[in-house]
Parts: sequence; structure tokens; C-alpha cells
Amino acid sequence: MIPKELRDEITSLVKREVVPAVGCTEPVAVALAVAKATELLGERPEKISVALSANVLKNAMGVGIPGTGMIGLPIAIALGALIGKSEYGLEVLKDVNPQAVEQGRKFIEQGGVEVTLCADAPAILHIQAKVEAGGREAFAVISGTHTRFVELHTPDGEIATCSENRESPSAAGGSNDPELNLKMVWDYATSTPFEEIEFILEARRLNKAAAMSAMNEGFGHSLGYTIRTKGIKYFGDTPVEHMLVYTSAACDARMAGAVVPVMSNSGSGNQGITATMPVVTFAEDCGATEEQTARALMLSHLTSIYIKQSLGRLSALCGCVVASTGASSGIVYLMGGGYDQVQAAVKNMVANLTGMVCDGAKPSCSMKISSGVSTAMMSALLAMNGRCVTCAEGIVCDDVDRTIRNLTSIGRDAMRETDRLVLSIMTCK
Repeated sequence: MIPKELRDEITSLVKREVVPAVGCTEPVAVALAVAKATELLGERPEKISVALSANVLKNAMGVGIPGTGMIGLPIAIALGALIGKSEYGLEVLKDVNPQAVEQGRKFIEQGGVEVTLCADAPAILHIQAKVEAGGREAFAVISGTHTRFVELHTPDGEIATCSENRESPSAAGGSNDPELNLKMVWDYATSTPFEEIEFILEARRLNKAAAMSAMNEGFGHSLGYTIRTKGIKYFGDTPVEHMLVYTSAACDARMAGAVVPVMSNSGSGNQGITATMPVVTFAEDCGATEEQTARALMLSHLTSIYIKQSLGRLSALCGCVVASTGASSGIVYLMGGGYDQVQAAVKNMVANLTGMVCDGAKPSCSMKISSGVSTAMMSALLAMNGRCVTCAEGIVCDDVDRTIRNLTSIGRDAMRETDRLVLSIMTCK
């Protein structure tokens, strides 16, 4: 068993990275910065200006904003000033109401919102929010992670103390966080006393509720609803169908702007959904106990956190690759597999999904997530039957941790030009 001190450090890391969020985390993080700047200003702004890094802009352009029926950044920015509370963190917009939405529309129509690209952003995730009223202005800057304030400027020009620095500049967690490897992830998830990891079951409750909210037509592309109502004769009433339906339905609701919280992972709600729902539905189908379900969920979420430590918060690599790799690990555990089979499943995932491009958060993310979920099941099944991609194939190595680093180096470094081209295409359509 992992020593208690190290277990506590890992538990603390998971509790920081697996948190509730309402709405897509990029526009929500922008709304959070605006809300904090408005609080510093002390009155309703007359003008709001935000400058964003390219990846934040990309992920915030095409997604529904909870409770508004509107898409994109302007309404999220306006609501951040009108009803946002920075103390809510990634649930900053949970108090949205029709009156505020109408006020936000008018504020936008009057030219109160300006959005620009921050070409010299010091981090891939970087948000600068400035609010102005009566000749006074205040600033709030989030950088590195979705809730990490690095600069707060009052109207008097004072630099306020950044007490909200709950997260550090690194990709996932801080410099004092444990340096994970896959064996450590496995040992923690499978040997830590149940009462220390039972909290992860809250991810099941939140994300399943989000999925259930989208079981009617009308959310995003309604992929979950369509598979359940129209695709049953093709998919059958099977564990794979259950995985696809519930995972895609939760994403449908979130991307369409439903006012439902989801449990995120490493700053992404879709990653949190993908790390959760395939494991949850498979656990239900195979009659797993609460403890087995919790351990599988912890294995899935912590594997995702581990991969994100070297990939970074935002990249050109679709987050479903990361989270579905975690899900495949959790499915292997529920199938009765051990660490060797988990290693094989991870390698199988890397061999299959490397290179899936992120072209922003949007309703069609449910389709990419479903691709990841089906691959997770396929990879787990191969691993449980002694089949594993070898080091002679592609970027896979005998060492599973090196294999993961190969994946993340491609997503973090080699795909940077891809990221720039994707943003150029998105903004010039």
C-alpha cells in the first residue's frame, strides 16, 4: 500500500482536479475573470474588454452558455459582470436567470463587450479581463489553469492579493504535487482504504444526472437520445450501447448550455464526463459493488490527471483521448484485470487515438467522445484477451509511461502548428 503521506498528497490532487463545473470551462473561466474584476470595480461595468490566449478563444467560440440559449463568449462575459460570483469558481454562472440574460443581450447590443486575441499570452490558458465605469477600471488575470488568478488590480491602481490561487501554473496541480506514474496510479486506486476514495462517487451522481437531463431530444445534436431511441436495433441493449448513450447524452446537455453541473477533470467537463460515464454504466451492467465502482472511477480519473500533467491544460490533442484512456483502465479493472492488463489497454488506446484534433468545444464533441468510449471498450477487451500493441508499432514503447509521454509530447509540442491552423480556419469561416 502507498504510504499515508503520499496517499494524502494524491487525494488532495484529485480533489483539486475533479470538481463540479457548470458549462464549458473556457467561457466559464472567462466569466470568472470578469466577475472578479467587477467585484474589484465595485459597480456594474459600462465596458468589458477581454484578451484571450488562442486555445481559450478556440474552446469558447462555439459552445452553448448555460441557461441562455446563446452560443459563445459575449453572453458569458456579460453575465460574468451581471450575476457572476467569483466565490463560486467554475460554477460562477449558476445564478443565471431570464432577466439577467435579457440585460446581457442589451449590454452586448450596446457594444459593451470586446474580445481580442492575446498574441503574446504567457500561457496556453490565459485570460485578461478589464472592466470600466465612470472613468475607473479594474483588472483580473487568470493564467495557467482555469481558476488561478495571477493579477488583480483595483480601481486605485493597487495590486490586490491573489488569494484565489487555488491552482498553480503547471498543467495539473502544483509543483508540490506528487510526480505520478501509471503504477502509482494503479496502486493508489486499488489499495487505498475505501473510505479515503469514496468521495469520487460524487462524479457518478453529477454526471449521470447530466446524462439523464438530455434523454429527451433537443440538446445539441441529441446523440445520446438518437442512439437510445433510433439506434437500438443497430447497437442493441448492450453495455457498449449504455456507455455511448449516457456519455454522449451528458456531453449533449453540457455543450448545449443546460444548467446542470458536471464533475470535471483537469479543468474539462467533457473529460470528466468521459472519465466517468463509461465506467459507471459498465459497473452497473456487471453488478459491481460501491467499492469496486469507486476504485474503477478513481483509476479512470487519476489516469487522466496523470496524462494531463505532461500534456497541459489545453492543446491541439482532443481531451477525449486522455479521458477515454482513463476510462479504458477503469473498465479493465471492472473486468477483473490487473496492472499488466491496464498497461496493455493504455498502449492500445495510444496506438488508436493519437492525433485526434481538438477544434474547440461545441455540440459535436459528443461524437468525438463516443469515438473515445468505443475505443476504450475495444482496448480493454483486447488487453483482457492478451492482446497489446507492441513496441514495433508506431509511438508505443515497452515502457507504458514512456508511451504516455510520447503521446503527450505530440499533443503538446508537435501539434502546435495544427492548433494555429485550426484557430485560423475557425476564425476565418
